[in-house]
Amino acid sequence: METISHAQSDMRAGYANGSVGIIVSGFIWLISALVVFKFSDKYGIWTLLIGGMFIYPLSVVLAKILGQKGTHTEGNPLANLAMEGTIFMLMCLPLAFGLSLQHSEWFFQAMLLIIGGRYLTFASIYGNRLYWILGGILGISAYLLFGFGIKSLGSAMTGSLIEISFGLFMLITFRKAT
Repeated sequence: METISHAQSDMRAGYANGSVGIIVSGFIWLISALVVFKFSDKYGIWTLLIGGMFIYPLSVVLAKILGQKGTHTEGNPLANLAMEGTIFMLMCLPLAFGLSLQHSEWFFQAMLLIIGGRYLTFASIYGNRLYWILGGILGISAYLLFGFGIKSLGSAMTGSLIEISFGLFMLITFRKAT
């Protein structure tokens, strides 16, 4: 990779500007919300935790279905930033889980904050400042949901709605640009 902009371009091309990952994550949130609705908060929490492990592999498959590489060029220095962000997010999961032991809805609100923070680094990975907006919306939503005492279903549905909507927007803008 010669420059940061070249590395960012490679990431955008490989992962459709990251849109497929956002969409897949949004559907994991939706499934979690459905589990909360049908069964319990506890099962919804585990659905989001376990489902989160499948976001990347499902995103790669979806990217390939959409005609993208689903990968980046070997040696792309931004791959390290993506991995570091993922590791930091994983390190925060015990905090969210611990909050769920106090109030189950706090898990979903904490996850909105954690994931929102992770998306902030995507602005550098993909060279797209719209990720600052996504991260900000998720973070503000978490604070509002907490402040208004919204339960798990509402919090999980909020995460789903934001990510699916934003992911589709990012996919459409990526398709128009290519």
